[in-house]
Amino acid sequence: MTSAEALPKRRVPARGGRRRSRELALQGLYQWLLNDTSAADLLEQLRAGEEHAQADDAYLAILIKGTTAQAVALRGKLVPHLDREVQQLSPVEHAILLLGAYELHACPDVPYKVVINEAVELAKIFGGTDGHKYINGVLDRLAPELRPNEPGLSRS
Repeated sequence: MTSAEALPKRRVPARGGRRRSRELALQGLYQWLLNDTSAADLLEQLRAGEEHAQADDAYLAILIKGTTAQAVALRGKLVPHLDREVQQLSPVEHAILLLGAYELHACPDVPYKVVINEAVELAKIFGGTDGHKYINGVLDRLAPELRPNEPGLSRS
């Protein structure tokens, strides 16, 4: 199964390069969670798809390589904010949470509100009915921990 086959294809409007990179990264991470495919192989497969032309390739590589390399640490940060075991998350939710956690941790140039909004949008497109609400809640609670100095973040 290729990453393009891993998630259902849905018609989505034209998006910016980073958004398309996140969509492709989600597809790649989904495949990685199910098949433990290497980051290099994921990138090769994602780059072969038609959708790649609309993506920011450098950002896609950062997301795939960084998220897969730091997955254990990212899960450790996510666990206190989950209401279930990681193994009980759907692969789509798991991939989106890892991706969002990675962006919060390693991409300070992207405002936390953008990271959370993009993760919520991915969940609306690819996730279950109310999965976006869960993603929003978890990342909203995680953001102050990973972005302690970002203005506008409530520290409750």
